[in-house]
Amino acid sequence: MVARTASALTFAALFGVAAAAAQQSDVPVFRAGTELVDLYVTATDRNGRLVPDLLQEDFVIVDEGQVQEIVLFENEVRPITVVIMLDTSASMTPSLDLLMAGAEQFIIRMLPDDRARVGAFNDKIQILPEEFIGDRDALIRDLDRLQFGNPTRLYDAIGASIEALSGLDGRKVVLVFTDGEDTQNEIGWRDVLEMAQVEEVMIYTIGLESDYFNGVRRVRSRPDRRLRTFAEETGGGYFELEDTDDLGPTFTRVAQELHSQYVLAFVPPTRDGEVHEIDVRVTRRGTTARARRSYIAPGS
Repeated sequence: MVARTASALTFAALFGVAAAAAQQSDVPVFRAGTELVDLYVTATDRNGRLVPDLLQEDFVIVDEGQVQEIVLFENEVRPITVVIMLDTSASMTPSLDLLMAGAEQFIIRMLPDDRARVGAFNDKIQILPEEFIGDRDALIRDLDRLQFGNPTRLYDAIGASIEALSGLDGRKVVLVFTDGEDTQNEIGWRDVLEMAQVEEVMIYTIGLESDYFNGVRRVRSRPDRRLRTFAEETGGGYFELEDTDDLGPTFTRVAQELHSQYVLAFVPPTRDGEVHEIDVRVTRRGTTARARRSYIAPGS
């Protein structure tokens, strides 16, 4: 949902949230009747390094051109629920071992309260196991169960990942890796963005340029140009690589970012049920904030 009710009792009544899930998401409790828009913010310096010591007064939230009061500020680690979605189409065959090793690095760095599923896409879409789990050893074993194919159903795979996260509480993330463009889909990239907006899912994307033999000649693949759009619009991060040796450090960097984000929240100024553009800024010189660029206001 987009704006959550401050009262824990009201929240549970409306959405049937189990007590265990509420504890896992570590949702703060506010005065009854207050609805908040949560923003997960990554702050970096000019060199791309994470900035861990910002204060509430260092941030500014702008909603449709109007500065909003920040009513929640946290600089503590919150658990994540993530789908790790990997391209296992034919073009990735020479790099699959490095890809799986990179995904394993991300899983190893999951914290005790984090939950994940792993997936693969080609002409098929597969997500394992059936439920989100925190057992890192089991998730690493599931990497070996992922299947391979030929076309690249990139948009469908991200859409399926968002659907898997639908209805869950807390910080929801899709981490997708691909070395090519979407070549077969049932949903378009705009549909993917709309789904992410409605479900408040953050999309991290890793694109790899690679050379491979397609059965006729050697060709060079290029990452889908919408990968950057998905990341920028939802507050995730986009990484474009030219060497498979960079996969491990990049997956590690994503894990570090997700465990170093600030949490800000504000009360939506209107209840019009419309999409609002928002901008999160940092006043400290040389520091940049990255967060989602829109939200859907609650209806009246």
